[in-house]
Order: sequence, then structure tokens, then C-alpha cells
Amino acid sequence: MPAKTAKPKAASAKAAAGKHVAECHGVKVPDSPMLTPVRIERINAARYEGQEIAGALEVIREGDKVLEMGAGIGLVGAIVAKNGKPSKVVSFEANPNLIEHINALYKLNRLSKTIEVRNEVLISAADAPETVAFHIRNSYLGSSLIEDNNRATTRVDVPTAQYAKLHKDLAPDVLLMDIEGGELDFLRHASLDGIRAIVIEFHPDVYGREGMRECKTLIEKAGFAKLSDHCTRFVWTCVRDVALQGPLPDLAWTSETTSLENAIVVPPHEQDFVQQAGVLTAEGSYHAEGALWRNGRALTIAPQMPEGPLKTRKGTWLWGGVLWMHFGHFLVESMSRLWALDHLNEEIDGILFVPKRPRNADEVSQFQRDLVRLMGTDAPVACAAAPEQVERLIVPGQGFGLGPMITGTDAFRDAFAKNFAKSVAADGPDKLYVSRSKLPSGRGNLIGEPELEARLNAEGYTIYHPEKHDIHHQIATYKGAKKVIAAEGSTLHMLAMVADPATEVAMIVRRPSGATRNLERHLEAFTGRAPVSITHLLRSWKPLGAAKPRMWMGELDMPALQSSLAEAGFISKTGKPWISLEPAEVQSRLGDRFEEVT
Repeated sequence: MPAKTAKPKAASAKAAAGKHVAECHGVKVPDSPMLTPVRIERINAARYEGQEIAGALEVIREGDKVLEMGAGIGLVGAIVAKNGKPSKVVSFEANPNLIEHINALYKLNRLSKTIEVRNEVLISAADAPETVAFHIRNSYLGSSLIEDNNRATTRVDVPTAQYAKLHKDLAPDVLLMDIEGGELDFLRHASLDGIRAIVIEFHPDVYGREGMRECKTLIEKAGFAKLSDHCTRFVWTCVRDVALQGPLPDLAWTSETTSLENAIVVPPHEQDFVQQAGVLTAEGSYHAEGALWRNGRALTIAPQMPEGPLKTRKGTWLWGGVLWMHFGHFLVESMSRLWALDHLNEEIDGILFVPKRPRNADEVSQFQRDLVRLMGTDAPVACAAAPEQVERLIVPGQGFGLGPMITGTDAFRDAFAKNFAKSVAADGPDKLYVSRSKLPSGRGNLIGEPELEARLNAEGYTIYHPEKHDIHHQIATYKGAKKVIAAEGSTLHMLAMVADPATEVAMIVRRPSGATRNLERHLEAFTGRAPVSITHLLRSWKPLGAAKPRMWMGELDMPALQSSLAEAGFISKTGKPWISLEPAEVQSRLGDRFEEVT
């Protein structure tokens, strides 16, 4: 059938007159074409969408903001709005034939100030079309975005709305979803950050058991756990579980501390990416807030309760987490709890870590001590090489890290802005190029970087190799710079911590990696200014055989790089043309140890 444009209608006369034919949880339901005698009976008996309603009322708290996808006749959202006492409910319904009756229900129950319905389809994927086809069937319950060639439908074109914008503007606490099979595609693209609870109905008749399994997996991976008393095979009520969900900047526990008496600290016993290590209570329960998370994945998971007698560490200690020997990971992940130093109401005896690599045992390097002292503390730094009991352990939430936490919590940013490296004065050139050319080959270098250094030096840039200087010198140099061009790497994390907000930064990307986005977001969150990211590589090369992208080398496209830097105002537009290396020269520098990435 030809497409029609969805247009909501005026409110029904019956609702205006205050008539109703059913009632559930104190919500009166006006008559409408959707209400059959069987449906009216089910509503009066609280069996209509009973599982969803019970789940929603279980998880919604007073003052919550609720997003409802799939309003149906409006009853679920109205019951939530009346009984759950949320501050706002925004409901989306694709079927234009229902909008009149939904609004009539809201009006009859005097809920119009709390809940609103929008005749739009909420799209989580990027680049949503302006409208999407919606297929109306005789029963509104069977109407769907998904066409069924075996059933008669009327197609209408319904306006779309971007979930990302709604998510930002509304910041929902609870998500209610019953969209007749559209939930799978929605969950594949949607960020569930900040959402505390979900009530969702699955539709395996649309996408099969595999699709339903994928929906459930996506929800669980986002950090939600089922409330068993409010779940069936096809309807789940879920809440965010700290033990399953990594920290997010706007979750309260990331900016809170807990104190444990006689806590048990367990270091990893074997080297691996994900390790059994962390904090147990005196009774042996895992303290999930002490875990290290990266990109939504826990890198430390619950260890076994140690056997036998344990050494006791006397006094009060601040939990630092995992002690990384890698400079960048120490800066971003090992310092992620030091914000709490600014909020302690008592003296501590030190900061306690566990090693990332068991072979490092209780080793603490000088650069690690220096970075901690730059937070304005004289507290000793210790590392537990074996399981031990700590008389009193203060465990702050992870306030910073890679992935969603790269912007840091307010508490973390405030603590670093107030304390970090305040004793170090700016002392360095105005124009700085931070190079990787002196690092060993195979550390993710740029091919053609010495030539780039020569070109930038002619533009007035000082070439700086941070690994040749101590931390205080690095910080003073970064603080003094007005323009910084840097090969993408860990030094940009340090720059983000100390740079003047007026400093202009250009980052030359050297590899395909999520690290690029982490650096961009870190710089913008801490300085208020996003870097200019420049990706101009002719080819990428990697060590022979299997090699992680961090080991790849990027071959610079010099003319394109010159053009982008000039356009961004980092170099002049009238200089001599920059020339890329000849293929033979590239091969000569690489030798027989690298192969082109195809």
C-alpha cells in the first residue's frame, strides 16, 4: 500500500468527559477501539502487561527519569508515572493510530505534566533517516517496524528521533522497552551508560532464539543483572550490578570511598591480561569496587580466599589498585584512585598496590613515587607481593581510566586540577614537537619522523624526546608550550594533566587504535580543548607474524601532513613542499623484519 505520513489526532471526547471502562493500579482507562472485552478484563485483573508493570514498579525510584519505548495503549507508562513518582516519563510510540487514545488516557488521569508521548521511532544507529516505515496490522499488538509478508498491513512513514541526543538530553535512569522485535537492532547500537534499570520484552518470533540470546548478552555485557523474581523467559527486569559493570563518570560509587576493617589484599599469582586479584572483606567476600576496569571490562576479577595465616599490614592504607610499570598505564590506571587523597578526613600510613606482573613482586620504581608525590602527598607507596591482611583499607572508586572513564569523574578532575604538579613551574619553548624517533624500533614509530623533525625545526619547533628527561622536566616543558605537535602516545596523557587550557595541540596518529580516541577525549575533558587529530599514513607496517597494532609503524604522507598542519595554523602555508620517503628508502630502513599491513 502507498505510504502515509503519521499525524496525531485530537483527544477523544469520551476521555474529556471523564468516562472509563477499566482501571489498573489506580489508572483509569478510557474506552477506545483497542479495548476488547477480554482486554478490559485483563486490565481490571492486573494481568495486562503484568510482568512489565511489576518489574517497572520494582525498580523505579521517586524522581527518576524514565524512557519508555513502545507505549502501546499508554497504560504501562501511565501506571509508572502515577505510582513510581518519577520526575519525567518520555514515551515513544510508532503507531499514529494510538496517539489520540494515549493522550486521552494521560489527560483523564491528570498525568500530562509528568508523561508525554511522541509519535516517533527512536533510532540508536548513526545516520538515522528522517522517517522509517511502520506496518500497522488489525491488532495494534502486532504492528511493527518489521514487515510480515504473510499478514495484511498498512504502511505509514513515521518520523525518527536520535537516541544519542535523547540519551544526552533526558539522561534516563530507567528504560522500558516493548517494541515488537526492534529491540535487537536498538541494543546493538545503543549506549546504556547512566541507565540504572531496564525492563524489556523480547520477541523471538521476529529474530529467533539466537536473536533473543544476543539481546540478553548485550544487556549483560553492559553490566546488568536480572532480578529473578521479576523475570521470565520473554520479559526481563534488570538492574546495573557494580560487580558486572565497570565505572562510569556519572555513577555515584566512582566518586565514593568505602572503609574495610581487616581487608585481605590479594596480588595476581600469574601473568595474564585478566587476573584474579584485588580486595576481599575479612569474611572473604569480593569487594567489587576495588577492581580495575578498562573499556567496560574488568581486568581484575574475584580471587580465591588465601589459605593459611597471612601477614598483617598495620595501620590505615589507601587502596591504589594495580601498579603498572608502563608509564602511560601507570598515569591513567594506577593513579585512578588518588583523587581520594583530597577527601580524606584522617592520616594514612601509605598507598597500597598489587603488581600487574607477579615477577615485579613488591618493586616500586622512582617514577611511580615521583608521580604520586606530585599529588601533594608524602604518603609511602607500597606493593603487596603476597596476600596480606590490612588493618584498615580505604577503597576509593575508580575515578579515571581507559574507555568510558577517560574523561574522569568530577572529583578526579578537581583533585588533579587542584594538586597535581602545582609545585612545577612552566619552563620551556613556545613551540614543541614531542617525538618518538629515539624509541627502539618496533615501538610504534613513525617512518619518516626524522625528516618531519627537520621540517618542524625549520618552523621554529623544539624537538623533544620525553624519555630523555625526568618527570619534572617533562611537566615544566609541557606547561611552557603554546603549540604542541606530538606523535600519538602516552606523553599526551601527561600533557592533558598539566597543559594550559590555551595550549594548541595537534596529534599525529601513527596506527589504527582505540588509543587515539582515548587521547582525544582525555585532552578535551581536562583542558577544555580537543586536539587536532591528523591521520596521514601512506602505509602501515608490522613486525613479521602476529603483532598487536601498538607495534605497527606508520609511513608518513608528508605532503598531506604539511597541508593539514598549515590549515590548522601550526605551520606556515608558504614553506617548501614536504616530500615523502621513496619506497626503496622505506624498505631500507625497515629491513626484513617488517611486512606491509594489507
